[in-house]
Amino acid sequence: MNRVYNFSAGPSMLPLQVLEKAQKELVNYNNSGMSVMELSHRSGWFTDIITEAEQLLRELMGIPENYKVLFLQGGASQQFAAIPMNLFGENKKADYVNTGSWSKKAIKEAEKFGDIRVIASSEDKNFTYIPAVNKGMIDPEAAYVHITTNNTIEGTVFREVPDIGNVPLVADMSSNILSEEIDVSKFGLIYAGAQKNIGPAGLTVVIIREDLIGKAQDNCPTMLDFETHSESGSLYNTPPTFAIYMAKLVFEWIKELGGLKEIEKVNREKADILYRCIEESNMFTSPVEKSSRSIMNIPFVTPSKELDALFVKEAKEAGLETLKGHRSVGGMRASIYNAMPVEGVQALVEFMKKFEQKHQ
Repeated sequence: MNRVYNFSAGPSMLPLQVLEKAQKELVNYNNSGMSVMELSHRSGWFTDIITEAEQLLRELMGIPENYKVLFLQGGASQQFAAIPMNLFGENKKADYVNTGSWSKKAIKEAEKFGDIRVIASSEDKNFTYIPAVNKGMIDPEAAYVHITTNNTIEGTVFREVPDIGNVPLVADMSSNILSEEIDVSKFGLIYAGAQKNIGPAGLTVVIIREDLIGKAQDNCPTMLDFETHSESGSLYNTPPTFAIYMAKLVFEWIKELGGLKEIEKVNREKADILYRCIEESNMFTSPVEKSSRSIMNIPFVTPSKELDALFVKEAKEAGLETLKGHRSVGGMRASIYNAMPVEGVQALVEFMKKFEQKHQ
């Protein structure tokens, strides 16, 4: 079997063990005589799947009982509108932290529904760092404070959860959910597109504190109202059944590896290997300030655009796929999510060293 190391930012690589199990069950799931993709979402088979998926996610993340887990569609981008429509309340005010491309999109969407204040930004240095955020910046009348915990494009991450007092903290955690241990109770709402650390594209996970549900604006569409999905157990309409099944398999895989504590160890090891190579290199550099570097998305550049393009081309020929950086950053980007094995990062580092020797 000829599989490459896929460094795509998303849809990203999935664990081979998960893919093989899905392959085995694809035609006949649990002796049902049907594929998971053919099961009714009201059937006992799928009820078991979605129930087990939620229980596993709760166990892995230590989600408190007063939080709901919602399996939705529309991507994290749909939540850019759903969140203000559900949480704004009467004041229709919220504070946002601008740390990159996805933060900017979230801000632009939220501005359609109320008064948005950007309380901190790293745009002055092309989003190469995470700005300081503290209680003193927060409007006490704000419905929530929004952050993007890990910036997929720019390669930055909040190392610590900011202390914002009593105002609910809302986090787009699409590109670092399940990569390390976090305290869910510090957040009012967490949302994430699945296609990085959870499963295939098509599923969006929302983890929301119960007291924040039921406050949607009167003009909020039924399908964007968190209460709709909370009351129906994410079964108001046909959910992305296959994506939820795949997410369950990924959750099982993480649990078998030892949970988020063990996953975090491996992720930090992978990041250390790659960052060490960049630091020791005379050709490659990281545009991100050390104190803000992500362990999931690692951008790096050579001295020229021509050399960058040559690196991406030769890397692809060597079985190292999708390393081209985002156009706003340039260079290369290695996304090393949970499913990327240590061997994949080691293969990348070996290639980088050979490339440098060849083209210096």
